Amino acid sequence: MELFDLLKALILGLVEGMTEFAPVSSTGHLIIVDDMWLKSQEFLGKYPANTFKIVIQLGSILAVVVVFWKRLFSLVGLYKIDGQKQSGRFNLLHVIVGMLPAVVLGFAFKDFIDDHLFGIETVIYALVVGAVLMIIADKFGPKNPTVNSLDEISYRQAFTVGLVQCLSLWPGFSRSGATISGGVLFGLNHRTAADFTFIMAVPIMFGASLVSVLKNMDQMSMDYLSFYVVGFVSAFVFALISIRFFLTLISRIKLMPFAIYRIALAAVLAVIVFM
Repeated sequence: MELFDLLKALILGLVEGMTEFAPVSSTGHLIIVDDMWLKSQEFLGKYPANTFKIVIQLGSILAVVVVFWKRLFSLVGLYKIDGQKQSGRFNLLHVIVGMLPAVVLGFAFKDFIDDHLFGIETVIYALVVGAVLMIIADKFGPKNPTVNSLDEISYRQAFTVGLVQCLSLWPGFSRSGATISGGVLFGLNHRTAADFTFIMAVPIMFGASLVSVLKNMDQMSMDYLSFYVVGFVSAFVFALISIRFFLTLISRIKLMPFAIYRIALAAVLAVIVFM
């Protein structure tokens, strides 16, 4: 592949890595950057381009595993966290309970979402609605959160956060924006809500990516290997940076600055698309 094509892979990996876990919607940003600017489908073809987006998402997932490996390994009994209480501790069932609503609705409405919700116009609306939810969470969430660590999350809270996560099936809404907002509204502090969001994202994103890879296996070609590799590495590196930076930031600035960014981005896109 030409150097300029590999640069496009690097840029798309950067966009995926920097936005996947911030509450600004990686899907929305990829649709914006790729559909309006880089247009990977024009030189890759529709199916290889879709497969590429799956590959770079796997790079982001790997970054989460690196950052949260102790917690993830403890969920399956491969690591013991010092000082962690056995009673009421955060476990695999919390993750399953939190994942369940989005998994069920995702399978039920996958075709509808693919056919009707992927596009610049729907992303604009999702950016605004997601921003409103984030503002509501910051303004009306409990002033003194009752849950300040993962080990204090109840199954009921995990499920209610999972229900709110269903909103992220709307491309542009943001998985982390939905789950962190839901967590804050139901008593989690911002950092704990973010930790739960990232850990819950691993099986959801990995499962969805695996299904998509198997579905598009016959469309994968060695001709695009270098493009895939550059995008994967780029997404992994920038996601690693983004996660660590976001986790130190979220407790201090909360969700409001991200909400303002989303509304500003939606306004710019609306001018471009509708004017």
